[in-house]
Amino acid sequence: MPAPLAAAPTARPSLPILRRLLNAAVLSAGALAAIAAALPRPAAAQQPAWPTQPVRWVVPYPAGGGTDVVARTLAQAISPALGKQVVIDNRPGAATIVGADTVAHSKPDGYTILTADTATLAANPSLYRKLPYDPARDFVHVGMIARFPLILVANPNFPARTLKEAVDYARKNPDKVNFASPGAGSPHHLAMELFMEQTGIRMTHVPYKGAAPAVQDLLAGQVDVMFLDLAAGQQNVLGGKLRALGSATPKRLAALPQVPTVAEGGVAGFEAYAWQGVVAPAGTPQPVVTRLNAELVKALKQPEVQKRFEGIGVEPVSSTPDEFAQYARTEAERWGKLIKAKGITVD
Repeated sequence: MPAPLAAAPTARPSLPILRRLLNAAVLSAGALAAIAAALPRPAAAQQPAWPTQPVRWVVPYPAGGGTDVVARTLAQAISPALGKQVVIDNRPGAATIVGADTVAHSKPDGYTILTADTATLAANPSLYRKLPYDPARDFVHVGMIARFPLILVANPNFPARTLKEAVDYARKNPDKVNFASPGAGSPHHLAMELFMEQTGIRMTHVPYKGAAPAVQDLLAGQVDVMFLDLAAGQQNVLGGKLRALGSATPKRLAALPQVPTVAEGGVAGFEAYAWQGVVAPAGTPQPVVTRLNAELVKALKQPEVQKRFEGIGVEPVSSTPDEFAQYARTEAERWGKLIKAKGITVD
């Protein structure tokens, strides 16, 4: 049998040939990458600019009140800049819980936002044993928008004409002076609880379902005093129907320069506001939050917006998202401590 043929030796390319082959491969890869980069991306990969549809702004109070006016004023101001309408959706009820629950469980796509206030973010977690939303978990803070200064007012028949006289009278008549509020746990109620704690007096709380009926009974002399926001009280004070004893602000109010602050009346460091800001559902894209904040800050600087706010007794206040988040946490700690110390509950 003939011997098997030996395998032919494999020819090895020379080094110059290898270099030419490698350079060609590198050039081809670079060319392919350049071509791929120049090709248009599929439409599915492109993110649409926000907003592409109207934005719903949930207001957890009835139409026509101060909160509603603030939201509508700002919605009108930012709509042209966004290129889409911002539509107000009033969802009143249960100390803002109805509206807050609606937004907390909305899709976090930037098309639903909420007016969140002292009750929503600071008081409710301590006033209620169980809430359908978690302020820390369910929302992202967009920015502050307003503060409602509070003033201590009395009906004209109340025997005290100054803050000091009112404190002295209440001290001599424990539990006999009645104070109204728009509801248990409202900023107005909590401000009075703080006032009583710092002065050592005791008065009887008469809660109402809203500011309007409380003011009516105050005007009629059915109750003696209350902390009332400037938006709801300044016309009655200017008209002489209510007597202003002091403002719960660090400085005198421009609208009522003749009224001393509570601190000037002898209660050092006293300060209380009803405040509001805007939040969105947790998970809302950060670029949307940043854009919304920027447009709100611009709107709050507009002269026509500031004039509108001033006309209803509201202070425009802007902030960054982080500043608003920190402020809300501080207020929750402050009022939560008072609520627990006083045993205040609405359940």
